[in-house]
Amino acid sequence: MKFYDIIKKLNTDCKNRMLTVCGGKYSGEKLILSSGEPVWMSDDAGFFAGRADEAAKAVDGSLTEIDGVKVFSESLGNEPELVICGAGHVSMPVITIAKMTGFRVTAIDDRERFVNDALSHGADRGLCMGFEEALSQIPGSPDAYFVIVTRGHLSDSECLLSIVKKSHAYIGMIGSRRKIGMVKELLTEAGVPQDVIDSVHMPIGLPIGAETPEEIAVSIMAEIIEVKRKSKRSTGIPADIMEALTAEGRSPAVLATIISKQGSSPRAAGTRMLAEEGGRITGTIGGGCAEATVISYASEILREISDKDIKNEAVSPVIMHVDMTGKDIAESGMICGGVIEVMLEVV
Repeated sequence: MKFYDIIKKLNTDCKNRMLTVCGGKYSGEKLILSSGEPVWMSDDAGFFAGRADEAAKAVDGSLTEIDGVKVFSESLGNEPELVICGAGHVSMPVITIAKMTGFRVTAIDDRERFVNDALSHGADRGLCMGFEEALSQIPGSPDAYFVIVTRGHLSDSECLLSIVKKSHAYIGMIGSRRKIGMVKELLTEAGVPQDVIDSVHMPIGLPIGAETPEEIAVSIMAEIIEVKRKSKRSTGIPADIMEALTAEGRSPAVLATIISKQGSSPRAAGTRMLAEEGGRITGTIGGGCAEATVISYASEILREISDKDIKNEAVSPVIMHVDMTGKDIAESGMICGGVIEVMLEVV
């Protein structure tokens, strides 16, 4: 089975991690750990052979050294999914902001017109059916964020009773103090553990004094982003890039991964972008001059492979040092500062 197909099939409820050697004679070698145990390595007699214990101690989202060799470690989660129960007026700006901040969005409502509104606002999926039936189709995961904004406390309770049984990163419910008290009482009577009840964000959103649907959406998404960042859980390879990597008969491509950052660079370590033959780009490592520089170099690599008919596996990864603090870059007007290291792998 191909490497990225293996990653795609990993059990996402486990703590999965990928480590990649960056530089030296072992450059590009990879190890996959699941719950701390090695499940795959690119070379059984290579660098990671006998070093799984040291690899398991590496801090995710960073470069570390194992026996003097630089290794990039990252967790492999899912693309974050936002599930919105109720597609009313508050949900529309929530969908818009969620898409802007990298979430895959599923909207649930039993009214067709409302589901269509959600899809027109950018939701990736709309389920027009009863909430209990719809939620039975959503398995949940450590990367699932649930927002409950239905039209009544009975529907809210129905949703909560289903969601608290699922694996999740976040649950939030809109409502008045009276409504929240009623729902908490119902959950207690249903035997839901108190610590689970206490973990539900009720009322939903950060307390910023929001009043309009748009302001409430900002407070909801701000709270979700806060929870997401505190978890320090990497989302691994985004779904659109994974789809391209596992496509049948695809041409050679260059996968660019930020492996370290200093200063105020726009994207974190682990952020990826895929450059394919023909100029197609999937994902972003922050845009601007830095991204343009990486794309240009990736194109050179692909041209060299094409001209010389080099096999993908014969091309070692390249580490680019991209400085975004220089005067020339600042004068372009597209600068937020910082320095990044980017690993370019032919895939």
